[in-house]
Amino acid sequence: MAGDPRGMAYTVGYLGPSGTHSEEVARRLYPGGFRLLPFPRIDAVIRAVESGEIAEGIVPIENSLEGSVNITLDTLAHEVSLFITGEAIWPVKHHLLVKPGTREIRTVISHVQALAQCRRYLAEHFPAAEQQAAESTALAAQMVASGMGGWAAIGSAAAAQVYGLEIAAASIQDNGHNSTRFITVGRRPAPYRPGEPAEWKTSLAFQINGERPGTLCGVLSEFASRNVNLTRIESRPARTGLGIYIFFIDVQGSLEEGPVREAFEAVRAKSLWFKELGSYPVLLKG
Repeated sequence: MAGDPRGMAYTVGYLGPSGTHSEEVARRLYPGGFRLLPFPRIDAVIRAVESGEIAEGIVPIENSLEGSVNITLDTLAHEVSLFITGEAIWPVKHHLLVKPGTREIRTVISHVQALAQCRRYLAEHFPAAEQQAAESTALAAQMVASGMGGWAAIGSAAAAQVYGLEIAAASIQDNGHNSTRFITVGRRPAPYRPGEPAEWKTSLAFQINGERPGTLCGVLSEFASRNVNLTRIESRPARTGLGIYIFFIDVQGSLEEGPVREAFEAVRAKSLWFKELGSYPVLLKG
């Protein structure tokens, strides 16, 4: 559980509507005593935490097949001042959902990540079908259930149940090891509790002078020299000009641990721009 129970006043946001994988993760991490509130977009969840409308939010940040969820990274880096407070790895199974009695599928609709994760299946079985993007897999299921003839959605078994759809084909993702990394975000850092069995990670974003050869190598050496293990590194546009990037890094351990804090301070000193995104426990590993 990512936060402290505060009864129904403690509201947690997720990408809705009902039937998304985000909702399934939310119900797993917040089992009772919390109010779960759906939002139409990932960035809307994050901004609702920033404004104080909700206490915490759950959003996807990375998929094992399609990589990072860019809207999550960009919103956290550029548009809000929030902390990652927890991580959950969720196995994702996509199903082809149709209205009962559907005989022909001319259009397949889902979230862009879900469509991409089922690319091979769609090319093989529905090469002529139009593909349309929706804000979430559950919204796609809701639209198919509303009466669009010849449409199918890619979504979860929970969405099929919620919207009265049939599973025309199960587990259509292109890789059986498909999983999504979700994070919880809040306005305050996660409280560090040493001695607990939970694995901890720490995330940051930074920008360096890319005109100097070896600058990134020098930054990474700050972690290697202190035996701090990097679990992820990725670049995204800095939004200040073409060819200018910021880097996202995840490491094992907490900022409360000396080597991690020392490495971060060393990287801060070498950066043009630096943002701590928080230390947090791994709450669920699938």
